[in-house]
Amino acid sequence: MSNRGSSNHRQSSVSSFRSRFSFTMLSMFACMASLYVAGRLWQDAENRVQLVQELDKRTGQGHSAVSVDETLKIIDCREQQQKLGALQMELEKARQEGFVSNSLAGNGATDGKKKLLAVVGIITTFGRKNNRDAIRKAWMPGGAASKILEEKGIIIRFVVGRSANPGDGLDKDINNENRHQNDFIILDDHVEAAEESTKKVKKFFSHAVEHWNAEFYVKVNDDIYVNIDALGSVLANHLDKPRVYLGCMKSGEVFSQPTQKWYEPEWWKFGDKKSYFRHASGEIYAISQSVAQFISINKSMLRSYAHDDVSAGSWFIGLDVKHVGERKFCCSSWSSGSSLSFSPLLTPQPPRVLVFG
Repeated sequence: MSNRGSSNHRQSSVSSFRSRFSFTMLSMFACMASLYVAGRLWQDAENRVQLVQELDKRTGQGHSAVSVDETLKIIDCREQQQKLGALQMELEKARQEGFVSNSLAGNGATDGKKKLLAVVGIITTFGRKNNRDAIRKAWMPGGAASKILEEKGIIIRFVVGRSANPGDGLDKDINNENRHQNDFIILDDHVEAAEESTKKVKKFFSHAVEHWNAEFYVKVNDDIYVNIDALGSVLANHLDKPRVYLGCMKSGEVFSQPTQKWYEPEWWKFGDKKSYFRHASGEIYAISQSVAQFISINKSMLRSYAHDDVSAGSWFIGLDVKHVGERKFCCSSWSSGSSLSFSPLLTPQPPRVLVFG
């Protein structure tokens, strides 16, 4: 028994000695490593000092090294300049998109110009010169009368795109007509095509709100007469509403067969597949400035359906926009003479007053 106890005691002593030895060796290695690292850092610092001194001698400058504080100040200054430049860019973008108050925008109400009541865009295309000439004779004043109308708050322009073959006879005809009449908005980034009518309307609203500061923006087809007096009165009645979508409101059947005239390729998106959501008839409708700004800002994301009036109605679903059904914009009122518009354009029925006043 004593021998076994003695053996255990010796084994324990040996293990204890080995542990102490291992700890001592590790401590020595750690100390040597620390001294080595410290020495290298000191040597690097000495080398940098010698290099700076040598540079001073060769350049003749007393102090070429920049302190840490000075370096931090330079970096901070550069960061502040970058932030300031970014803020200036954001402010300019917000100004262009109409999200800056009049006191900051530097245009519209602050540039000495009276805010317009409406910008009216007459959607037209190639081969419709007879319609345009009839409108000019009927309700769209030209020359001095046009200037008077603009001073009173309404601007009227025909809206057209470009030919699929740039510079061809179609483009030249429009350019010549505009040179004589000076009453077009020519969308250089839009190619005229029947299936692109929705994109054309979207680009008109975007262009108009970017170039004119108005209460309302109005889309009109080029085959109707418009009573400018009545139009101005109707719009003025809604100046107190911040977001307005004004027109002859309807729903209508969704046509799902390709052989049908008003076929809608994406008919399956419209709920029960039988009727559209509420939207204004495409002959004539108006939107307020903030709504036009929404279109301008989000034009690349707004969906284009087969028909421009349905598409316009879809853009305002989910928005806090007041849908106003106005009987004077409806076909049913034309025969009674109480409307502000008449269709078709070449009807013998005479137009109303030509100048809003």
